[in-house]
Amino acid sequence: MDEDAALTLSEAEFEQAVEESLASIPAPLRQALRNVAIFVEAEPEDGDEELLGYYDGIPLTERDDGWAGSLPDRIVLFQGPLQRMCRTVDELREEIAITVVHEIAHYFGIDDDRLHELGWG
Repeated sequence: MDEDAALTLSEAEFEQAVEESLASIPAPLRQALRNVAIFVEAEPEDGDEELLGYYDGIPLTERDDGWAGSLPDRIVLFQGPLQRMCRTVDELREEIAITVVHEIAHYFGIDDDRLHELGWG
């Protein structure tokens, strides 16, 4: 691979890598994800070329009785930034998995400081 060449997967290949990352999460945690939609977008709308993903929702630790019936929480992964930071497909798959775990952790109420302490930041 040319050192200056950008790593590029098709949208379908990238989404497959995301699916594989989700499948690798232990079943009890996967089953605890409720009302969460996961999306892949090409780039962040705000132009932040380093943003790999984000969680948009109310963490489980902050929900009360009024949460029922709310729209699904969202986890968004950004294909462009993830691809640009990786040199190989294996490295990209690993980074996708890390990003998926990071964003799912936010769903469970784990903040960035704690994720950094745990080595997932």
